[in-house]
Amino acid sequence: MSEKKKKLAWVDRTLCAACGCCRKVCPRKAIIIYKGLYAKVEETLCIGCKKCAKECPASIIDIREVDR
Repeated sequence: MSEKKKKLAWVDRTLCAACGCCRKVCPRKAIIIYKGLYAKVEETLCIGCKKCAKECPASIIDIREVDR
């Protein structure tokens, strides 16, 4: 039986404008704006719900599968 992979949000930090739109919609408060520069995802809190990716005006957030 195959194990289900965990999904996490991933932010392209080089393109992030730190607008905070993703942080506002995250139900788990898994996103912070790091030093006013870019959004950073706390992997232990993220559930991969895709709300941040849908809200991002620059479309720079992906949901990726990771091994746990």
